[in-house]
Amino acid sequence: MATIGITEDAPRLHGGALEFWQAKDHEIIISGPYETGKTFAALYKLHALLSLYKNASALMVRKTYRSLRTSAMATYERKVLVVPPSHPKSAIKPYGGEAPDFYQYPNGSRLNVGGMDNADKFLSAEFDFIYVNQAEELFLDDWEKLAGRATGRAGNAPFSQIMGDCNPGSSTHWIKQRESLRLLESRHADNPMLYDQDKSDWTAQGRRTLSILDSLTGVRYKRGRLGLWVAAEGQVYEFDPAIHNTAWDRQYDQRPRYRAIDFGYNNPFVCQWYVEDFDGRLIMYRQIYMTGRTVRRHAEQINQLSAGEKIIATICDHDAEDRATLEENGIPTVAADKRISVGIEKVQERLAKSGDGKPRLMFALDSLVEVDNSLRDRFQPISTEEEFAMYTYPAGEEGKITKEAPTDLYNHGMDALRYMIMFHASAGRPRKRATVREY
Repeated sequence: MATIGITEDAPRLHGGALEFWQAKDHEIIISGPYETGKTFAALYKLHALLSLYKNASALMVRKTYRSLRTSAMATYERKVLVVPPSHPKSAIKPYGGEAPDFYQYPNGSRLNVGGMDNADKFLSAEFDFIYVNQAEELFLDDWEKLAGRATGRAGNAPFSQIMGDCNPGSSTHWIKQRESLRLLESRHADNPMLYDQDKSDWTAQGRRTLSILDSLTGVRYKRGRLGLWVAAEGQVYEFDPAIHNTAWDRQYDQRPRYRAIDFGYNNPFVCQWYVEDFDGRLIMYRQIYMTGRTVRRHAEQINQLSAGEKIIATICDHDAEDRATLEENGIPTVAADKRISVGIEKVQERLAKSGDGKPRLMFALDSLVEVDNSLRDRFQPISTEEEFAMYTYPAGEEGKITKEAPTDLYNHGMDALRYMIMFHASAGRPRKRATVREY
């Protein structure tokens, strides 16, 4: 077991993390199941490179800056800057306030941070090193643009590299297909928090983590526990981020808006906000996806978030008591059309590309209001979009997929989505304007 780092007391890396550390390939990504330490290994390498090479220039990036701020940047600040090499945390200074633009190292190196949702801020610059967090979120075009900014022209290090970490996805994902990319695999035993290499045994935390991961099902188990790149068998909807995700456009500010709600307490309570664009396309631009809160508390948050908006209708699950609580708090509702089969067909029609090459149902990036940490800690979906890969038809006799009804699991955002599409498919929709609420 090798000790990796600039000082002897630097963290020890193992397996795929060690191989990733030593690699100098121009394009490299470390993949693996959940909780194998991929992000720490990548961030620690980036930190060490910036510490080693004076005046080096690097970029830390994710699909959106907001998601980077709450994930990799938080790990960098709380876990990476407190370990060797050399610099005390206080010597590496962030610039830009609570949402930094870069971190300045005392040796002249700089770590820039950003999201592909505002890539113009950094795509004109040259970098010695680029680190992509959750690389599976990026489109191939995103990756190639970034790779073109880490070609060695910055000239402050003996090699240049674009590196990333990712969770497994479909076997057809561009990461698996790209020949110029070296893809390394990490395993749970690589993470010293989970596995004690000296004792050749799992730690208490490791046993807890594996117990949770072992309880996952379907494609989530295959990807998150086993680290396999597989598609979900019997997936109800074809959801492709490259097609169905979009950036929010201020031109929609005055367009009609709608909400859809699926009640839950132990299961997620879901509230989705939609705007209808000039072509009748629906865009989900905001969502609550949260467990453990009362409907009254949700109602307060819904009203706060809807400030300044004109809501045409709020389409709801049928629970009479919960609907009454919403109405008592100033949120009039319309009972949802809960037919499943016809609703699925209507959603599928919306997800398909129309004549202009775009689907008639899209999802704004970073629509999630806040992360439910209890769901994240149990490796459950934390948003509507994360349900798509889990929403499947069950296997019947001899393992054949039966399309009578989807499995009743990971379907809370899917149900609210179906309510919204069925409402818009209804010929009587224009007569329901009595539910309009202006904030």
